[in-house]
Amino acid sequence: MQYKTILFDLDGTITDSGEGIIHSVVYALKKMNLKVPPHTELYSFIGPPLNDTFKKQYHLDDQATEQAVNHYRDYYQATGMYENYVYDGILELLIALKNAGCTLYIATSKPEIYAKQILTHFELNHYFEKIYGASLDGERSKKGDVIRYALKEAKLTHHEEILMIGDRSHDIVGAKENDLACIGVLYGFGDRTELVAAGADYIAYTPEEIRKIIIK
Repeated sequence: MQYKTILFDLDGTITDSGEGIIHSVVYALKKMNLKVPPHTELYSFIGPPLNDTFKKQYHLDDQATEQAVNHYRDYYQATGMYENYVYDGILELLIALKNAGCTLYIATSKPEIYAKQILTHFELNHYFEKIYGASLDGERSKKGDVIRYALKEAKLTHHEEILMIGDRSHDIVGAKENDLACIGVLYGFGDRTELVAAGADYIAYTPEEIRKIIIK
């Protein structure tokens, strides 16, 4: 196998977190007295850093953005993180990769503390060597920064043997910023056009296709 170390995104790659994220965003918008659009227009919140999306979509200043994120987290911590389910085929994929000798990590733009709680809740945490995510203070939020942090903390230096897997363009861009190959998955919240334009090396429609790419 070319790729022996695998970095996974979480939302839209390991779990379908859409319901909990959307409900948390709606809660925050209502608390901020902002217009709540149809839920399908809120998918842009799934994946990228929250601060960036609130600022971009609602033209908020730094103080209002912080308020919106705090409201979001109030709902998310209590309820939203568990309005979530593991994609079909993920458990089988993780088992196959571990059996093939791969070392698995999580690299997510979700705050690290939440990622650990979610993976423990679904009893998937033990498949991963370490779980790396964003910091709550926003200092480390962009995917490229999270990947860089993961590589440094895990002392991963053989970049030609490392593969990033994610469902959105920022996963692909973050991988490229760190000289990593990447798989864009189409069962999450991104689409082929977005992932190809970002420079994905491979495209997978299902977790089984991920396995076939990695395990020759």
